[in-house]
Formats: sequence, C-alpha cells, structure tokens
Amino acid sequence: MLAKTIQVNSGGKEKNTYDAIVIGSGISGGWATKELCELGLKTLVLERGRDVQHLKDYPTMMKKPWELPHRGRMSNQFLKENPLISKAAGFGEDTAHFFIEDKDHPYVQDKPFDWIRGYQLGGKSLIWGRACQRWSKYEFEAPAKLGYGIDWPIRYEDVAPWYSHVEKFIGVCGNKDGIESMPDGEFLPPFEFNCVEKHVKQTLLKEYKNRFLVQGRWAHLSQPNEIHLKQGRGQCQARNLCMRGCPYGSYFSSNSTTLPWAAKTGNLTMRPFSVVHSIIYDELKEKATGVRIIDSKTKEVTEYFSRIIFLNASALNSNLVLLNSTSNRFPNGLGNDNDTLGKYIGFHLYRGFVNASFEGFTDKYYYVRNPTEGILANYRNLGKQEMDYVGGFTTFSAAYRTRASQPADKPQLGADYKDAISKPGPWEMYMYMQGETVPKKTNHVRLSETEKDQWGIPLLVTSVGYDDNDEKMVKDFLEQSQEMLTKAGGKILNAIDNKQPPGLDIHEMGGVRMGRDPKTSMLNQWNQLHHCKNVFVTDGACMTSTGNQSPSILYMTLTARAANHAVEEMKKGNL
Repeated sequence: MLAKTIQVNSGGKEKNTYDAIVIGSGISGGWATKELCELGLKTLVLERGRDVQHLKDYPTMMKKPWELPHRGRMSNQFLKENPLISKAAGFGEDTAHFFIEDKDHPYVQDKPFDWIRGYQLGGKSLIWGRACQRWSKYEFEAPAKLGYGIDWPIRYEDVAPWYSHVEKFIGVCGNKDGIESMPDGEFLPPFEFNCVEKHVKQTLLKEYKNRFLVQGRWAHLSQPNEIHLKQGRGQCQARNLCMRGCPYGSYFSSNSTTLPWAAKTGNLTMRPFSVVHSIIYDELKEKATGVRIIDSKTKEVTEYFSRIIFLNASALNSNLVLLNSTSNRFPNGLGNDNDTLGKYIGFHLYRGFVNASFEGFTDKYYYVRNPTEGILANYRNLGKQEMDYVGGFTTFSAAYRTRASQPADKPQLGADYKDAISKPGPWEMYMYMQGETVPKKTNHVRLSETEKDQWGIPLLVTSVGYDDNDEKMVKDFLEQSQEMLTKAGGKILNAIDNKQPPGLDIHEMGGVRMGRDPKTSMLNQWNQLHHCKNVFVTDGACMTSTGNQSPSILYMTLTARAANHAVEEMKKGNL
C-alpha cells in the first residue's frame, strides 16, 4: 500500500480530522498531495475509484499482442454496450482496466459531449497523452486583450518558476528551441526526429521562417536524473505501451511518482472507494470545514475535516462537487455568488487531421517506438488578431514507414503474401490539430433536477457545443497543413474534419474559472474560491481560457504554486 488505507471511519470528529484534504488523486491531485505532505501537513486523499498500486496493478504491462484474448480488440458485445468509452484515444483491450465503462457513471447530454473518465488511484494520469508544452505570455494576455474572455489574474512570469519546479521532478524531454510562442523548459534529451521529420522541419523553416516543428516535449525519462532515480523510476525503453501502466515508471503518473513520494513523508492517508458528495461549509466560521463522502461499496456516509481543501476531482466532477455543495449561505453551490459556477466550459478542438505520402527516403528506417510526436508551435494570432477567428492551435505531427502490401491481383495469403508485407513500404506523415476554443456562458454544466446516480447524487448535465470560431479554425488548419506537407514534397492522402463531439479531446476545462473580479470569476490568483478562501481548485476546472497547448503540466504548475501559498497562509494564521 502507498500509505495507510482507511476502510471504515468512525469514532468522532477528532479521528477524522486532518490538516488538509485532497479530493482526487490524478495529475493535479497527486501534485497537491506531494507538496502538502512534503510541507508537513497531515493529508487525506479521497479517491472515488479503486486502489491502483504501481507495478502490482498493471496487468497488461508486459503482455505480447498474442497474449491478449482478442489481440487488443474489444468484443462486439463490449463495443455495443460502450459506444462512448470505446472511442477514447488509447482505449483497447490492453488499457480498458484504466477507463470506466459507460454504465458506471452516467450523465445527461443536452448536446453530444463525450466525457471520458478514469476512476482509480492515479486517475487519468495513467492514460494521459504526456505532452508538456508551456504556455507563453500570449495565452495569458489574449482573452482580455482581444476581447474573447476575462483577464487571467496571473501572467507567464508568475508561473515560470513553478513550471521549472514541476519539470525537474517529473522529467520532460525536449530541446531548448527558443520559440516565443512555446517557451523552453527544464528538459531531458529529446527523442530524435527521423529522416522525413527532419526534412519537413527544414522545409518549413525555409518556406515560412516562423513555423517551428520541434521534437516532442513529453513527460518521459529519456535520460533520468538523480531525482528520478530516487523516485524509483528508470529510463524510457521506447515501447510506446504507456497507457498499460509503465513497469519502468518512465513516464510521469501519480502512481509512480507523486503519491509514493508523498507516502515517504509519513503524512499521507489514502481512502479509495470514496465518492465525494459535497464540501461542508460552516456558516458561523465562514469557511469550509470538511468533506462528506459516500463509500462506493457500502454506501456508508462519512465526514472528514480539515483546515484546507484541494478540489482536484477532474474538471467536470469538480464542478459537480461544488454545485452539490449547497448551504443557506450558498444555495446555488459553494462560492457561487455570481452564478458563474458551471459556466464557461472550454475544451480543445481536435477535429482536423491531414496525412500525406512521401516518395524517396527508402534507404532509411527508424528504430524503437518513439512515444513522442513532433510539435509545430502555434503560429496564429500571436499578440494580435490576424485571422477571422480568435485563438490559435498546436499541431502534432510524426512520420513513419508503412508496411508494403501485396498487389490486389496476387493472393492475399500464403508465403508470398507474408514476404511482401514484411517489407517496409513508403513513408507517410500526419498532422492533427489541438485548437483553442472560446469558453462561453452558454457552454455549461449543471445538476439534473430529476436524475441521480447510484449514490443519490444528481447526475451532471452537459450542454457544450461548437461555434463559428471553431469552424473557421478547423478550415484554416486543414488548408495550412495541406499546404505545408505539399511544399515539403508530400502527396495529400486525407484532409479530414472528423466532426467529433466536444469532450473526446479529454481536455475539458473551466466552470470554476480564475479571475481578478469576484463578480465574474470563482477563483483568485492563488486558485482560492473568492468567497471561501480555504478551498482551492487547481485542476482543469480553474482555467480561465483554454490556450492551445496540452494543459496537464499547467494544472500541475498551478497546483504546486497554490499548495505552497496555502501552507504559507496557514502559517500566518490566515487559513
């Protein structure tokens, strides 16, 4: 066990009292736990899912394809029963144990929205994409400057040292490329580009001057430092089987890194199978005093108490918890004096995909399974609006050799067929987008007035959709990506707007946004609820805007910053 695990709690308030409670054990919850425990706080972590221990609970981590019952595919019956989760990136027979099935926690969709969840110790840190680009100054400034959102209460300079703090601990590979729209960080050596990727990179520099295709900045230990070895982690073996659970601890997850580190302090208590019902607010003390949970197996209700609470349940579940935390003081949800709770939900735009084939380079191949992708840094609307839409997009890209095929007029079986397909075929390269979206009041979540889950908690209703800004951005991405690949000598094979619903990006954000003004935001510059200062929200729910970079490392950064501030405030007697 990572730490003492509580199965049943009784015996009064004193026994159930801690310095801090962290709700959720995923990427941000793990970081809150690590920082608070290191700083000396007795910390209780509440996780609604099961206990998952590093190594012990990675059942497919070393299996070969032929050792899986269906060679990695799900049965037709499973696909029929799970049309939602089976669409998730990385989902398959080898990773299904880290995703929840559709029936396990239903929700109500006003509009199509694919809500992908992983309920276990470590949350979605076991199945995240691992891309780690820093935000630039532009993402913090643009919403207010260009008029499509409220002002962030922080700037890049406020978080830059905390980015470094996180990067050094988790291990991020990459190059110092000197790109203004994607600042450099504390990097381990990157994974090498292959020949076609190098060719396209040089072509873009020649043709555009300001379009930078760089080696992936990913949370992988390409070359571990001493701090990573102390964590018990090892070098990435480039298997690209990360979502099964890594036996080497080579990519960052809560299970391999932050939670074991916190447990070493002796200050950590874990309670899995704990569905959070609500945060308890004391109207006389004018602060939150604890958390009410329902044991997911026994349905027993228990209350835990603490001086501070970090809410890291994953963006939409954090919204759900606050909306369900009602009192005479806050009848519409904890801290919700301005009716913005649950509003201004954002996500990332993943609808555009382009790929092309390349002639030549047939004397070259590549080795290992690179777990990273190239990143083409955002080149749109940097500091000013130059397009007919706002925001920008990151482009992910990689080249690969296909497998040769047997001509259609030849037998598609037998020795000749096997010989033919065992040879490498031509090169191809793809590009796909990760675009900024505009959080709007109409894009919201709320509690159902009629439907409840198996624990008696109202179901979440999602009402989130695309707008004209999204359509224009997808169109631009498709045009520009085709142009770039063509200039590099590629022959376009596909240029697709997949029209997938919001949510499948798994980057849902907002609803409890940060801001300068309590009239228009829920959180201050330290991620504290404006009207309940001992509650901190540092997962995706806190986001004021979405930016175009992968968000997880910003969540970790904001969490570390907020946790250190919280302890400083506790020492001063302010919390």
